Amino acid sequence: MYTVKHAAAMTGISPATLRMWERRYDVVVPGRSPSGYRVYDEAAVRRLSAMRALVEAGWSPRLAAEQVKSGTTGGSTPTDSVDGPSGELGDHEALVRVAEGFDGARLAAVLDEAFGRGTFEEVVDGWLMPALHALGDAWHRGTVSVAGEHFVSATVNRRLAGVLDALPVPSGAPRVIVGLARGSRHELGVLAFAAMLRRVGIDVVYVGGDLPPESWVVALNGDQPDAVVIGVPSSDDIAAVRDTVASLRAAYPDIAVHLGGRHQDHVGVEGSRPLGHQLGPAARDLAAQLIG
Repeated sequence: MYTVKHAAAMTGISPATLRMWERRYDVVVPGRSPSGYRVYDEAAVRRLSAMRALVEAGWSPRLAAEQVKSGTTGGSTPTDSVDGPSGELGDHEALVRVAEGFDGARLAAVLDEAFGRGTFEEVVDGWLMPALHALGDAWHRGTVSVAGEHFVSATVNRRLAGVLDALPVPSGAPRVIVGLARGSRHELGVLAFAAMLRRVGIDVVYVGGDLPPESWVVALNGDQPDAVVIGVPSSDDIAAVRDTVASLRAAYPDIAVHLGGRHQDHVGVEGSRPLGHQLGPAARDLAAQLIG
């Protein structure tokens, strides 16, 4: 159960707007703590997040509330109808099933439904990353083609980039450069992390994938950032990340270099700090360290 303050932070809705939606549209009915304070459960947080997504997409609050209360989002598609959820946030095999159909509308519906089930951070950690891992495993087994995997990944990339681009760049906030090392092109994890950092008030500079060590050093010229985040999504990236960390530390001995991705714990270079394997908590923890 979450207080108004916590529910507002999780959904990105101000406490005043949350109370207004509750009072005016009955989109959620909060419980009460023993002290009499409003508290919201996980279902209420998901409903508020779904309503916010509809409002941001151009729906009026009244119609968005009616849609959420009816149990549907994203038009007339029931929230539990897209491939059938295997958990609260959706089926981890959903992207595998749409990979071979090259049906953009179907893939968009799967993503819309998933991102309507919780906050951005909850959905990325609880559904998107496991679903992408399942897609990668299917590609390795040969049950999904290269073209199918690229079709899904490119669509997800555009969705995540849209989230990052839509967020305002905070003025005067700590600056963090986020990207991948030489030869690494699996951007989805670091791109989602960049969006999460900006959502918690960090000035993110996203430099993308396949950045050689010397280019990382150049990226830090001028206004030196407060920290650097480098993804290590595969074992093939470890050597290049080690070279990049060494180059950065040689040029900027005091720079904080943080590592994310599945293989972050295998880099083992002095001066690098693994962030952990849950993107949302890692973004919040890094922001707390930088903002103080």
